[in-house]
Amino acid sequence: MARQPTAKIALGAVGAALAVTACGVDAGATQATGKTAGSAKALPVGSAVVKLDPAEFTTKIDNPYLPLTPGDRRVYRETGPDGTNGRVVVTVARKTKKIANGVTARVVRDTLTEAGKGVVEDTFDWYAQDKAGNVWYLGEDTKEYENGKVKSTAGSFEAGVDGAQAGIAMPAEPKVGLSYRQEYSKGVAQDAGEVFSLGERVEVPLGSFGRVLMTKDTTPLEPKVLEYKFYARNVGEALALGSPEATSAKSSSASAAGARSGDRRGVLRAALSRRRFALWPSVWRP
Repeated sequence: MARQPTAKIALGAVGAALAVTACGVDAGATQATGKTAGSAKALPVGSAVVKLDPAEFTTKIDNPYLPLTPGDRRVYRETGPDGTNGRVVVTVARKTKKIANGVTARVVRDTLTEAGKGVVEDTFDWYAQDKAGNVWYLGEDTKEYENGKVKSTAGSFEAGVDGAQAGIAMPAEPKVGLSYRQEYSKGVAQDAGEVFSLGERVEVPLGSFGRVLMTKDTTPLEPKVLEYKFYARNVGEALALGSPEATSAKSSSASAAGARSGDRRGVLRAALSRRRFALWPSVWRP
C-alpha cells in the first residue's frame, strides 16, 4: 500500500487537461484515538489483533469515498521526490482471493511505469468491505522491477500470515480526528491514517468537487514521511501529495511563506513548491 511519497492527481475524461486546487476548512484540534464520540466500534490501531468473521465481509465495495467496482480503470500521472514522472494504472479486477485469515478479498492491480524503464512496480492489493461499510485492506503482493527483472518484493504481506493484521483503507463513517491503522506487518508494513478534514475542495476536468475527504498518512517505519490523500465522493482517490521532509501538518504549513499554522492551503503550497507538482492525468470507467 505504501509507496515513496509522490504527487498523484486523478479525475476527468480521457485526454483532458486539468488544473487542481484544494481549499480547506480548519479540521480543529482533535485527539485521535481510533474511536470518535458516538462511534459504535473502535477501528484497529497499531499492532492490535483483530479477529474477522469472513461471513461479515463482501467483495462488493461501494463505500462512497472508495468505490471499487470490477472493471473500473483509473489512470494517474505520478511525480516522485526526485522529479521522475510515471504513469499509474489502477484496475479493479473481477477476480477475488481468499486471504489467509479466511476473508475473501477483491483484487486490485496497481502498475507503475516510467518512460525508458517500462514497469517499475506492479502490485496486487486485496480489499473487502464489512457490513458496516468499512473498507479493509488485507495485504498486497508487490514487486519492484529493474531492467525487466524483479529487484524487490519489500512491503508484501498477507493478513493472517506471520502475525500480519488487516487494516482500514476507508472508514464507513469518517470523522475529523478518527485514526486507524491501514496495514500491519511488523517491520514490513505499518501505515496509519487519520481523517484530517471533510471540507476540502478539488477542481478537476469534470468540475469542482466539494466536501472532499482529506487523510494524513504516516508510518513509524519512516517517521519523516508524510502523505496527504484526497478522496471525492463516488470517485475515490483524486489527489495525493507526499512530503518526505515533513513530520506533521504544522511543520509542513510552516515551511510555506505566509502560511498560518495548521492551514491546509499552506500545507499544499509547501508540498507543491518542494515537489514542483504539475500533473495532467485522467481517470475513467471503460
